[in-house]
Amino acid sequence: MTSAFADRPNKKLVLFDVDGTLTLARQLVSPEMLALLGELRKKYVTGVVGGSDFVKISEQFAVPGSPLTVVDYFDYTFAENGLTAYKLGMTLPSESFIKYVGEERYKKLVNFILHYLADIDIPIKRGTFIEFRNGMINVSPIGRNATIQERLDFQAYDKIHGIRAAFVDTLRQKFSDYGLTFSIGGQISFDVFPNGWDKTFCLRHVADEKFEEIHFFGDKTYQGGNDYELFIDARTVGHTVTSPADTLVQLKEIFKL
Repeated sequence: MTSAFADRPNKKLVLFDVDGTLTLARQLVSPEMLALLGELRKKYVTGVVGGSDFVKISEQFAVPGSPLTVVDYFDYTFAENGLTAYKLGMTLPSESFIKYVGEERYKKLVNFILHYLADIDIPIKRGTFIEFRNGMINVSPIGRNATIQERLDFQAYDKIHGIRAAFVDTLRQKFSDYGLTFSIGGQISFDVFPNGWDKTFCLRHVADEKFEEIHFFGDKTYQGGNDYELFIDARTVGHTVTSPADTLVQLKEIFKL
């Protein structure tokens, strides 16, 4: 471990998913969570890794009245699975989804998704069904403009009817030659990114530190969930949580906080 983290008594990294792990989906982090993360950071190097873009993750750590941002609360901040990355507040090299896929193949993919979305019959639809990000696209059958209650309603509906699972299966078959991963995450959407650009991508940014252990806490650690690959990776010690409250309990137990 380099001199950057010489003040930490433990040469270990603790990584966290965002939605469902540190916060409720798309909601603000709690004061209790921030306090415990602060205590953890005194002993260990910490990081957050989310599928959302940097702006969305930042919003969830924008505490009213505080000048601090997400990069101030963690040693590593990984947005879009680490395709946008920060170490101690400094920007690390990034990657581009559109450069990987190419404009023509991207148009074919998006056109197919839009047609599929138009044909889906679900109780309600809102807006922003495809969100283009630096390292991936995010697809939501209900639309990302849905309210919190509408998100919860869709999540319950999706558990019964498997809307996202069926959508993802269709895309995997149709675009099997694209070298893409289709990963269900959050309450209302799934991500599309190049193979290997899942959350394990963030590990390449920390390899130089040669940590003794890398712990990862996530809620969607089942196969097909967007925490799965990092959870099962041989380089990590995976921990499944059921909610931010469960994360608090496990952190206190595991790290004696």
